[in-house]
Amino acid sequence: MLTKIVRTVANQLILFILIFGLYVIAHGHLTPGGGFQGGAVIVSGVVMLLVAFSSQELKKSLRERLLSIMESSGALIFIGLAFAGIGIVFFYNFLVGTPIFGRIPATGPGPGDIWTGGFIPLMNLAVGLKVVAGLSAVVLAMALFSSGEEIEE
Repeated sequence: MLTKIVRTVANQLILFILIFGLYVIAHGHLTPGGGFQGGAVIVSGVVMLLVAFSSQELKKSLRERLLSIMESSGALIFIGLAFAGIGIVFFYNFLVGTPIFGRIPATGPGPGDIWTGGFIPLMNLAVGLKVVAGLSAVVLAMALFSSGEEIEE
């Protein structure tokens, strides 16, 4: 068990890590990053909580069923978006150019706009969900196994 200072700092820092991970996911089509990278950032926050607290305490918050639902939802959203434009082509970016998602971006270098990605930010979100749930489950299972605790089936 670590000191109260470490646990307090971890509690305060987790919010910033989550926000930065969501930022990396949301801006993945404009800057280096995306669903996988942002998901890995969020899981680094889960690992920080795992180090600051015990795996038994974290197990109470991260349920296996919740992680399974998150991972399945990410996969279903990704596949649903891929098949949504199947009338034209698989993975057709049908949202770009609509009034909701702005104009078609000009060619060449430019600052970019978050709404010019069409469904790419939504696909990044789906991949981020899948990565967060999958890597969190793996990290939690490894921590529980190393502590000698059995994982419920």
